[in-house]
Amino acid sequence: MEILIISGLSGGGKSKAATFLEDMGFYIVDNMPAGMILKFAEFCASGSGRYDKVALVYDVRTADTFEEFFSVLTTLRQRGYRVRLLFLEADVNVIINRYKETRRMHPLQEQAGSLAAAVDREIALMAPVREQADVVINSTTYSTARLRAELLRLFGGGDRAGEMQVSLVSFGFKYGLPMEADLVMDVRFMPNPFYIDDLRHKTGLDREVRDYVFSFRETEQFMEKLQDMLNFVLPLYREEGKAVLVIAVGCTGGRHRSVAVTRALAQYIASLGYQVSENHRDITRG
Repeated sequence: MEILIISGLSGGGKSKAATFLEDMGFYIVDNMPAGMILKFAEFCASGSGRYDKVALVYDVRTADTFEEFFSVLTTLRQRGYRVRLLFLEADVNVIINRYKETRRMHPLQEQAGSLAAAVDREIALMAPVREQADVVINSTTYSTARLRAELLRLFGGGDRAGEMQVSLVSFGFKYGLPMEADLVMDVRFMPNPFYIDDLRHKTGLDREVRDYVFSFRETEQFMEKLQDMLNFVLPLYREEGKAVLVIAVGCTGGRHRSVAVTRALAQYIASLGYQVSENHRDITRG
């Protein structure tokens, strides 16, 4: 079982990191006292694989002393758990600005008397934890996308969890646009199989309809240009931190042309190494 302890400075990016790690398949528990970590690890280990990847947020709110915390880390490793400690921090002025923007109070501000004093005090308090960290990330210059990408690189485990998923949806314009769509492609310019008697009652999943739609040069040209565009934009969406990109392809009724094109796009995007889902919203409608 993999246990990742997320610690660091308040305002350093722990909450964002926890969110991204949850997208990567980690089970997240916030504000976990050191005295409960061992029992929680035992509970997870007995969960038949359900909690194989756990991330626990441990910070100054739960830290009276760090002796118990370090002892717990040692015990976990002795018991064979894969344990890593991630420490997130940022420059003092950046943390202060982040708190001013959110208008939240620093957890030590009431004791310290001012925000700046609270940040300085936390840096001193958390220094022993930082020294024990396996990974330290200074988020001062990190965009949200860069933080997500760095966490995926460090803790993705070589699997595909956390990568951008591409969701393809075919639809009929006469039934309305899919509200969740990020990109919409209109293929109503293509010759319509609806007007071919032998094809009218088939769908774009049938080979006869697919062969008809792709027998025209304009269809092939459209696909070539669309593939070029996707080769350009998909890596950019992924770098920006997009978790799910929804591409909708529409024709008049959502039964023939859009379905055939969506199926071809799904196969192409999957060949690029992306996780792809395919949904034909209106294929059963008239």
